[in-house]
Order: sequence, then C-alpha cells, then structure tokens
Amino acid sequence: MTVHLYLSLMPEALIASMLPPEEFGTYYSVGETKKQRGQAIFIELDPNFRHEFFRIEEGIARCIPHDDGAPKKSVYIATYRVLEHVPLSAMGKLHLVTSYGQSLALSCSDAIPPSDSDFYMYQELTPVHPLVVSTLNPSDFYDFIIKDPEAMIHLPAIAFVELRLGELATDPEHGEIRDLPYSYIHHLREVLVDLKEKAIHTKLVNRVESVEFPYRMIKSGIFVGNAEEMAYYPLPSREELRSQYYRWWRSANM
Repeated sequence: MTVHLYLSLMPEALIASMLPPEEFGTYYSVGETKKQRGQAIFIELDPNFRHEFFRIEEGIARCIPHDDGAPKKSVYIATYRVLEHVPLSAMGKLHLVTSYGQSLALSCSDAIPPSDSDFYMYQELTPVHPLVVSTLNPSDFYDFIIKDPEAMIHLPAIAFVELRLGELATDPEHGEIRDLPYSYIHHLREVLVDLKEKAIHTKLVNRVESVEFPYRMIKSGIFVGNAEEMAYYPLPSREELRSQYYRWWRSANM
C-alpha cells in the first residue's frame, strides 16, 4: 500500500499514513469510535520529501498493514518544529476537514487577495495560535511576523487564516454585527478601536484562542509561510461552496 505524508496544522505534526487524503481526513477528525470530533487542517506532502530533522524513513517503515489487512492509519513522525522544516515546494493540497469528517481540498494560488479593509483578523494556526487583529493585509502580516528584523515577535514559519470582520473591518465602533458568530464582540470592538487610535500594527484579541473556528467565517483563505516565501490557499466563494461542494458546506455549518 502507498504511504502518504501529511503536515497537520492543528495540531502541528508530521504524520505518515496508509490512508489517502479524504479517508485520512475522516479518521483524523472523527476517529474510529465517532465519540470525539474536531476540525482538522492538513497539507499533503510530496511522498519523496525527506529532511534530516525528521526520521521519515523510520516512520514509513512502521506503516505496515495490520494482521487483518487493514491499513496503518497514522504514525507520528514529529510534533515539534515541523512547519519550519518543510519547504513550500514539498507541499501539495491543503485539506479543510469539518468535525463531521467532510473534507475540502484547496489548491495553492499565486493570486494574493487585494487589500480591501482598514482592519484584518487572523487566527494563527501553528506554531502558536493567538487570535489577533491587525492593520496589515495578509502579505504584510506575514512579512511582519517572519521577516521584519525590528519586530519584537518573530517566528521561523507560520500558518494563519484570515477571518471575516464584516462591517467592523471599516467601522469598529458602530458597524452592525449581522451574522458574526463571535462571542467576544464587545471585546473585539474595544480592541479594534484601540488599534485604530494607537501607532501599532497588531493587537491580541485572545492569546489562548482555540484553533477551531467556523469555516464559514474564512474571508480569503489560509496562508502558510517560512523565511523564504508564502503560500496562499484560497477558499472558494460561498456561491461555489453551495453549488459545487454542498455536502462539505452543509457539514461545516452544522
């Protein structure tokens, strides 16, 4: 059987598995007992990817079928400093998996979304996962976190998702809430107003925010970057999700 390599972003891990992406997504998010559920985000890696930081060959060697012929579902190769040691050239499709096991595969795009807001909100996925608001668009936020030599906070690599702010992106004091599902709206308004009045680029909304979030609140997509470059995985429009990926969209909104 073929052995696949997966880079999990929540939580950060390098995993070998005999399951193809869609089956792995179901197993990873739902499990075998179907009693515990959780969202999952992972990236398919080139099966030929190797790096001296990881014991990949040993992990692959442990991927052998069970006595009854069932495939080996997962072998954890690493759970620490994984993202920074995986080049973007080894990354394939990114999979958004709902807590009900439905997967949506996203392809990388060169078309970075344009700047269209006064404020942005980012849920960092790995290696740290605070929820932050910023005056920086996704490309500039990546540069600030990864490449800015004067930044107090610096990471060797980062994965983050841009979330919708609705009318708060341009009018944090008086913008209508409408369909924003966030339970911390009052605090969010205060943080955005503070960001507006101070000469700073980013501000924490929650330093220990859960990495799970409503997929319907993804504004543009998911960004993955290291010291060399950034990759962008755009989410299809809501119209496309409803018409072409209805099962996933329905599962994501349950």
